[in-house]
Amino acid sequence: MKYEIKHEIRGRLRVHLLSKLTLKDFDKLYCYIYAHEFVSRCKVYTATSDLMVEYIGERREIIHLIADYNPKTAIVAENAVTAISASRELNSEYKEKLVRKFVLRMINRFLIPFPIRVAVLFGKSFKYIAKGITSLSKGKLEVSVLDATAIVVSMIRQDFATAGSVMFLLEVGEILEDWTHKKSVCDLAGSMSLNVSKVWLKCGERSVLVNTNEVQKNDEVIVHAGNMIPFDGDVVGGEATVNQSSLTGESIPVKKENGSYVYAGTVVEEGELVISVRKVGGSTRYEKIVSMIEDSEKLKSSVESKAEHLADRLVPYTFIGTGLVWLATRNVMKTLSVLMVDFSCALKLAMPITVLSAIREANCHNITVKGGKFMEKFAAANTIVFDKTGTLTKANPIVSKVIPFCDMHPDELLRIAACLEEHFPHSMANAVVNSAREKNLIHDEMHSKVEYIVAHGIASSIEGKNVLIGSYHFVFEDKGNAVPIGYEEQFVTLPDEYSHLYLCMDGYLAAVICIEDPVREESTDVISRLRESGFENIVMMTGDSKRTAKAIAEKVGVDKYYAEVLPEDKAEFVMREKAKGNTVVMIGDGINDSPALSAADVGVAISDGAEIAREIADITISADNLSEIVTLRKLSKAMMKRIKRNYHSILAINSGLIILGVGGFAQPATTAMLHNASTLAIGLGSMRNLI
Repeated sequence: MKYEIKHEIRGRLRVHLLSKLTLKDFDKLYCYIYAHEFVSRCKVYTATSDLMVEYIGERREIIHLIADYNPKTAIVAENAVTAISASRELNSEYKEKLVRKFVLRMINRFLIPFPIRVAVLFGKSFKYIAKGITSLSKGKLEVSVLDATAIVVSMIRQDFATAGSVMFLLEVGEILEDWTHKKSVCDLAGSMSLNVSKVWLKCGERSVLVNTNEVQKNDEVIVHAGNMIPFDGDVVGGEATVNQSSLTGESIPVKKENGSYVYAGTVVEEGELVISVRKVGGSTRYEKIVSMIEDSEKLKSSVESKAEHLADRLVPYTFIGTGLVWLATRNVMKTLSVLMVDFSCALKLAMPITVLSAIREANCHNITVKGGKFMEKFAAANTIVFDKTGTLTKANPIVSKVIPFCDMHPDELLRIAACLEEHFPHSMANAVVNSAREKNLIHDEMHSKVEYIVAHGIASSIEGKNVLIGSYHFVFEDKGNAVPIGYEEQFVTLPDEYSHLYLCMDGYLAAVICIEDPVREESTDVISRLRESGFENIVMMTGDSKRTAKAIAEKVGVDKYYAEVLPEDKAEFVMREKAKGNTVVMIGDGINDSPALSAADVGVAISDGAEIAREIADITISADNLSEIVTLRKLSKAMMKRIKRNYHSILAINSGLIILGVGGFAQPATTAMLHNASTLAIGLGSMRNLI
């Protein structure tokens, strides 16, 4: 792409683009540039065809990046382009609305004859009067009744200038409030939708793991149990139950088989599906997220709901105040000044925007929050439960050694284990798969159908042999496998410093895979800081042995720990704590954590884990750092603090405006203008970062 450098300092470059680009090309350029890790900030100026880039690293990398850009061949996440386009179009739309409104106001005021101006005012007033009458007909005294009363009184007094100013300010206020709210939603939805994942692509009799942007319409993809469906499409093979709660709100999984239609963003709970892709664009997922944020009332925090109810309850008191002022002063202007001010607008605007801004800021820390009520509950929580593997310990444990309990070579046993584990991503499974990859142990799909048993294990068959891999509890206690004769002493003396994964064939132990599960460096500090932030009960629960659990618990400093627990045990513990009156947060990453994540007041999933855990969870942490849980706690508490501060500010400012009007220090139009300005200022202030 052709360009010329307009301005340059170290770490910052501004160029003028000489190539002719469409608005969509500019959006794609922004996503293309910003996606590179050495770019810290990027901005596109469509009006002047300029591009500003702030970068870390070598200048030549940026130069080559800009020069190599071609809108026709550049590969970017389509979700990202959709989100950027939506934000740009939204800003453009509302800027045009404001400019048009002010231009028409000037034309009406200075160029239109007085009789026509009055006729136009009467026409405009019908909308506000109709809203007020509709509200009254439903037995409600809402803000619309206040607006209608102020306009009617002004026009009866033939004070058309005041009536016109009031309606103009109301129109501008509506545009600004709508713009502010939609911008918050759009920015949040955009940040939540920029996800790229991989998928199993069916190639003949084999399946290959590829990036989603390589998948074309009519390709067939395989989705295993516990994984998210990445595309809309038709089921052409397999049978499964699918959790569609994120889109439809259905609490019960839906059965899907040949001929069924499935949606991107839903999760396969049990079974396996082969899906013929119908939609590969990212816009559908983006639109679903926008819809979820805008329409899902269940995601509202209780403080938002309380603010809305309080706002409407304050309207009658405004009328009472108006009546008292009229009785005391018999001054129409002072009475109108009270009508021009209400507490409702600011309350209804500031509270939701504060919550949306908190969610957006959380997303900047790689934390995805599905609704305001979860931020509120996280701020109030006093009990937090951690899964161990992949949560308090590193998400990428490694295989230290493979101890055979048969005559097969350790590498061959590792190859078999990797072939099974790659279908169900979890930190320990990833360790096995990565170890096999490092040793170049290439494996075909040599097993039959792989079945995940929700109790720490996988079952399949290879060359007629039944194969199991999982925890001690699963393979020995649940499935009754045994240690081969002659290997008893070796089994008793297994090294204590490792976690153990047991591979069995035809009823006998074939190998023990020793996995080093190092504690995250930040775990101890995070536990300490969470305790300081108000968590009274910090618990660790794991399916691992008591020996391993005790060692980890002592290192990180949790209050209690429970070992060798099943998924239902975690969920039951959470329910018992809730029954005691505690607000419980559950942190997990695996399929086996899903019941507890769902049962908790707030379920937090670590994104390196299973898709179903992320789908069920209320909050997902994508960053590979447990400290973001502390960040989330700070954000949620700061959100509640700002909500309370906004509440007091709204009461103080609007009460002050009423006093100014009653005291005769401000005209009705002035109090209306100051009221709208303060409402907008509080709304904009609520969009600022919290921490």
